[in-house]
Amino acid sequence: MSTTTEGVQPELSFADSAVRDRLKELPPSAKLVAKVLEGSRPLSQGELAEQSLLPDRTVRYALNRLDEADLVGSRYSFRDARKQVYFLSDQR
Repeated sequence: MSTTTEGVQPELSFADSAVRDRLKELPPSAKLVAKVLEGSRPLSQGELAEQSLLPDRTVRYALNRLDEADLVGSRYSFRDARKQVYFLSDQR
C-alpha cells in the first residue's frame, strides 16, 4: 500500500467515471470498504471492520484489492504509531 507521512491525499469522488470504472471490477467487500472510507477520516483496519460489519480478514482482502486498483493509501496513525490508517486516494 502506498504510505505517506504527509497529509491525506486528495479525496476521491465516486462521481468520477474513471473511479467508478475501477470500482466496478472490485468485489462487493472492497466497494463497501471504499464507501465507509468515503468522506471519513483515515481509519484503522479494526475501525473499518467495526463500521462495515465485515470480518478483519475480509477487510484486509478488500484493502489489498483497493490498493491494487490504486484507490487507497495508508500512513501510520498519529495516535498509535504501531497501526496503519487507510484513506481513499486517487493515484492515477
